Amino acid sequence: METSIKTHIQAPHAHEHDEEGNKQYGFVVFLLSESVIFLSFFAAYIVTKLSTPTWLPTGVSGLEIKEPTINTVILVSSSFVIYFAERALLRHNLWGYRIFLLLTMLMGSYFLYGQAVEWGGLEFGFTTGVFGGLFYLLTGFHGLHVLTGIILQTIILARSFIPGNFDNGHYGVYATSLFWHFVDVIWIILFILIYVWQ
Repeated sequence: METSIKTHIQAPHAHEHDEEGNKQYGFVVFLLSESVIFLSFFAAYIVTKLSTPTWLPTGVSGLEIKEPTINTVILVSSSFVIYFAERALLRHNLWGYRIFLLLTMLMGSYFLYGQAVEWGGLEFGFTTGVFGGLFYLLTGFHGLHVLTGIILQTIILARSFIPGNFDNGHYGVYATSLFWHFVDVIWIILFILIYVWQ
């Protein structure tokens, strides 16, 4: 009788633990599926570039690399900043968490602004040859992910003002942070393919 009562009491806790693990597993599977999409784009870019004699559009000698490099440093640095936000939350420093998270959002927003400025100054468009199409497709698809990351960060920042929001754990913060790291790693690969390998 006593054993069955203990089992009954412990069962909900075990169920919650499994549910948390399932959430994390599901999110990792989602990121892996996103990776497959980006890897397909990367493969298409590499194969097309290697097999196209005139890669760059007519009149375009190459891409300017200075501003994209600055944007890259800012975006990659934001991964460290969101990590500091996570650490602050684990130490129950709620305002430190909010400040670091807001800083991450600002850095991501600056990256998108820099990308918009770059797009506005380019001498080719989406329909200007294979390079133009792939350039805008890859950078635009990634930019959409950056925007999604900023929206997720806005949500978890707003939720941090709800009393008791973190009583059941920090899964939303963990998932958002993991997504942001993923976006940053993808950009590093894109930056090497598009800007360094010209």
